[in-house]
Amino acid sequence: MGAARSEKNLTFRLLAAPVIPIVAALVKLEVQDTEKLPRTGAFVLTPNHYSDFDPVVIGWSVWRLGRAPRFLAKASLFRVPVLGAALRAIKQVPVERSGRTHGSNPLAAAHDLTVGGEGVIVYPEGTLTRDPDLWPMRGKTGAVRIALENALPVIPVAHWGTQAVLPRWSRRLSLFPRKTVHVRYGDEVDLARFRGQPLTQKVLAEATSLVMDAITHLLEELRGETAPAERWNPADHQQTEFGKL
Repeated sequence: MGAARSEKNLTFRLLAAPVIPIVAALVKLEVQDTEKLPRTGAFVLTPNHYSDFDPVVIGWSVWRLGRAPRFLAKASLFRVPVLGAALRAIKQVPVERSGRTHGSNPLAAAHDLTVGGEGVIVYPEGTLTRDPDLWPMRGKTGAVRIALENALPVIPVAHWGTQAVLPRWSRRLSLFPRKTVHVRYGDEVDLARFRGQPLTQKVLAEATSLVMDAITHLLEELRGETAPAERWNPADHQQTEFGKL
């Protein structure tokens, strides 16, 4: 537990103290298979993403399991007064939507975290899913690149229920009644055949597809439904991947 305690620095604890009771008043968190999140050592955690409230739920879930949540987060958040300083103090990683960096290379910053034995949370979809029924869409390669470059396990996780708290692209929280959100952690994604290979676009795309398959399977279990056979690709539907549709 010493390593876990060191992740939760004083600033992190001071910020979490007022937030957690508020979130707990809004959400009843039901978490399954918690033993699959490593209690020590570095990892890449890959959640599904369909609500701006998702990071709150995933961050709280990781915190409850003794780890400090470190996200690759939108760089625009770091330019908000006070919030930006707080995010830097708790070692969140800024990423520009355009792919440019703000202040640092996000992959290098993620590497620095993992060298210290800390986990990093990466949304492989990169933004809220465009799938009409909130299934995971096509993934981007950043998460598997971090994992393969640093020899880290990729742990998939899925959640369902945050859309009842804050619908996709909404800014209006539903405060009452208290909502139940289900979270399920999965087994490490088997990327053994990709390790040690040159990280070509083909390798990264194939590895990312396996990660998205794992996330989708977990979500199918939570929802009790079967996802579409073909994963949603915004490009096939002339959709932007930035902002609202």
